[in-house]
Amino acid sequence: MPEWLDIVVRSLLFLIVLFLVTKWLGKKQISQLSFFEYVTGITIGSIAGEVAMGLENNIFYGIIGIVIFSAVPLLINIVSLKNKKIRDFVEGNGTIFIKNGKVMEDNLKKEKYSTDELLELLRKRNVFQVADVEFALLEPTGDLSVLLKKEKQPLTASDLGLPVAPIKEPQTVIMDGEILDEPLSTIGLNRNWLKGELSKLGVAIENVFLGQVDGNGQLTVDLFDDKIEVAAPQEKPLLLANIKKCQADLELFALSTTSAAAKEMYGRNARKMDELLQIVSPYLKD
Repeated sequence: MPEWLDIVVRSLLFLIVLFLVTKWLGKKQISQLSFFEYVTGITIGSIAGEVAMGLENNIFYGIIGIVIFSAVPLLINIVSLKNKKIRDFVEGNGTIFIKNGKVMEDNLKKEKYSTDELLELLRKRNVFQVADVEFALLEPTGDLSVLLKKEKQPLTASDLGLPVAPIKEPQTVIMDGEILDEPLSTIGLNRNWLKGELSKLGVAIENVFLGQVDGNGQLTVDLFDDKIEVAAPQEKPLLLANIKKCQADLELFALSTTSAAAKEMYGRNARKMDELLQIVSPYLKD
């Protein structure tokens, strides 16, 4: 076999072997690496490159080396799941960079981080002033976790005591002009409902690049032609407006009638409508 063809065969074989080994080790091997996994990854790549190009070497020796270097971190991961000391040694511990609003200079030096690098990590977390930070921890993966001071944290609906509707996962029901039946059935809908919603929007299925249904059953679409504007769904705003109008009409009737019984009836139902508004408003607001 010519040398160039031997190199092609070896390279393709090791590409397949490395792919299978990576799938075997799991997603962690390509996302968050510990020091041990980082060294192992470099070694495996070096073995593969050496054997792929080294025609004098036995190809199966390289495969044995890759299997060994793949099996060791897998075994280490299994053991570390059951033993925290081993896990801490292999994966490392987090290092506190800011505590109670004060920068821990000794810890910065220990991890060989400069002040500029700390500020860069903070900016990546959308924090531009150290004084706004209550606590910051450098994770073993190199990411910086940041807790802002209470007065610097964004307000939430819970802080304001406002009720909010629960959020459900949106489902993609149209992709590249094709209807996806499985997501539709997941949310209890069908093609007839989808075609009806598209008809309301005045859009044909084949013109839709992407269509999604949110947790409230509302369809939004993105068209292939970006110049065409699709009107936002109006069902929920219209329903909310009608409920508000009904509540206001009941209050008006209660004020305008001279009958005590009718006034009491209109007032009672106006209060019920107001209670209903408080419940459904978070679901009907955009």
